[in-house]
Amino acid sequence: MNLFHYTDPDTVCLWWEKPETGALWEILLNGEKAGQTEKTHFLLRDLTPDTGYEIQVRPPDGGPGARLHLRTPAARPRIVVTDGPYFAKGDGESLDTAALQRAIDDCPPGGSVVLPAGTFRSGALRLHSHMELYLEAGATLLGSQRPEDYLPRIWSRFEGREMLCCQSLLNLGTLDHSTGPSCRDVVIRGSGVIQGGGYELAWATIEQERQRLKDYLDANAAYIATCENADTIPGRVRGRLINMSNCQNVRISGLTLAQGPSWNVHMIYSDNIVTDHCTFRSQGIWNGDGWDPDSSENCTIFSCLFYTGDDSVAIKSGKNPEGNVIGRPTRRIRVFDCRCAFGHGLCIGSEMSGGVEDVKIWDCDLENSMVGIQIKGTRKRGGYVRDITVRDCVVPCILVGSVGYNDDGEGAPEPPVFRDFRYAHLRITGRSLDRDWSECPAVELHGFAGSPLRNVSLEDVTVTGGTGIRMSRCENVTIEMRAE
Repeated sequence: MNLFHYTDPDTVCLWWEKPETGALWEILLNGEKAGQTEKTHFLLRDLTPDTGYEIQVRPPDGGPGARLHLRTPAARPRIVVTDGPYFAKGDGESLDTAALQRAIDDCPPGGSVVLPAGTFRSGALRLHSHMELYLEAGATLLGSQRPEDYLPRIWSRFEGREMLCCQSLLNLGTLDHSTGPSCRDVVIRGSGVIQGGGYELAWATIEQERQRLKDYLDANAAYIATCENADTIPGRVRGRLINMSNCQNVRISGLTLAQGPSWNVHMIYSDNIVTDHCTFRSQGIWNGDGWDPDSSENCTIFSCLFYTGDDSVAIKSGKNPEGNVIGRPTRRIRVFDCRCAFGHGLCIGSEMSGGVEDVKIWDCDLENSMVGIQIKGTRKRGGYVRDITVRDCVVPCILVGSVGYNDDGEGAPEPPVFRDFRYAHLRITGRSLDRDWSECPAVELHGFAGSPLRNVSLEDVTVTGGTGIRMSRCENVTIEMRAE
């Protein structure tokens, strides 16, 4: 049993992968029982800073478990942004960008920039390595709705293409697909709210970009017609809420993350990004994804709640042809104990040209979503999706196959390869929630012309509604399904 953890001065968070059979786990702190859980994570609170602890996680029957020894870090030096020399207003009206950025720049290694209760309106901010951004209860970091507050543009990646984009509200690292991390060891946590400029910022940015590109758009009308809609090209310059490029060891915990102008948390060419105990809100935002690992590795999200305007989780790795050439796959992704209250659900793709592998999803309640679990691409993408496991979840449906949008760009030499998907112990409702509820197929499995979907198993799957199963271009599919 591998036991993962992070430590704050007064808290340790533990998590582990779910075994094939569930268990009631006991948590012991220095040999004394600290609690128990049926989940695969646990928070130990009210610990003492700079103190050593022994922690055990074990099933009550005395079976195999895990033990670790650790020391909580010392309390971090604090920079409170409303104190001098920063004097951020926090009144919701004043633009506090300069004061907040100065506090961030002054934060020493191991230090914490603290936002107390208040509403701190800001444009783009840039975090650096070895720091913490902490939002106390009642604190809101509120993104400006003016596109000019997110300039100058930075090199980023949106819908699978590297390009100059507006900055995000929080920016970490510098994008470079040929190198490793440029930003490390950052914590963004607390019990406050990080809220972007939302709908107003998104459409102000799109309209400004449409005017800037007017001659190009007019001269390339035939190409524009192949895009998802007339806003696709100007919309790609929007920033996100939090953008991590070439980052390593970043954690986001305890916060409400809301209303980015497009995707909310986006990690590109990054490693070991952990997000837990957060609430995502982006209803009404076009491309309002919640959490998007993109050509990244060892990314974990758990105990999060989603109200999203698009995919709650979208696992990506670039778009043809650029994604095929860069070839940086997304792998070792873990999603567990998450709930979708509104949104499209948990998705892989549609940008997956660099490859996606080793994804495990368990104990997620996606009943109130549009698709539940979807693995998607287009025939032009190339790349692969393989070694995907989904267990012990509630979903409207299971979808695998091609989508009819975001299909511009030069095609890859070969179609995508989708294979080795396992779905076990699921309850499928056959009811999809978009704006309203509608009946849907419980299972749709489709390969691509010239590249069939291979090696799919549905084990102990219960279907409570829907319009049945649809399959095409599939090989080696096994189904063990029950109806209620």
